[in-house]
Amino acid sequence: MLAAGASRRFGSDKLLHPVTLRGATLPLAAHSLLSWLEAFVHITVVVRPGAESFCSTLESALGANKSARINWIACADAAQGMAASLVCGVRENNDAAGWMIGLADMPAIPVAAIAGVRNALSAGAALAAPSRDGRRGHPVGFASHYRDELLALQGDNGARRLLERDISHVMDIRIDDAGIFADIDVPGDLQSL
Repeated sequence: MLAAGASRRFGSDKLLHPVTLRGATLPLAAHSLLSWLEAFVHITVVVRPGAESFCSTLESALGANKSARINWIACADAAQGMAASLVCGVRENNDAAGWMIGLADMPAIPVAAIAGVRNALSAGAALAAPSRDGRRGHPVGFASHYRDELLALQGDNGARRLLERDISHVMDIRIDDAGIFADIDVPGDLQSL
């Protein structure tokens, strides 16, 4: 999960902004992590350097059992853009059979979307992503043969270019939940939740 952004458009650290979802008020990033922790035993979260307080706040919100399943990685190059964080996460899990990329500012992604992408990759898909009404959402998954291309990414577009280039290889996971689109960039985006 990528959590190393600077929240410039939000005006404050959006990932720690309190949000009430599913009857619980937690920091926005904690809501994002909960779905991933339901789908996986362990997850890697890429953060900015000096994010100890951020990590500690999220660990307190999630509790000791869930927090123990998170591998926090500080990306020294996080200021260079999303691709640097993605590269850092892939490098940390270099021997994985594939990677799923999640964003910490997407707190409403349903567990079914995460599990669907995970299962598609496990079944041999080269790429996988959920969709609703023909529109691709998040998270996205990449099989291991994308390792070198993922490690070579630069800039702030993440892996979008790879998905667009290889669109015919994307396993479409149909999800009837708009949470796969709910990206929080500015305070007004919170209304969509």
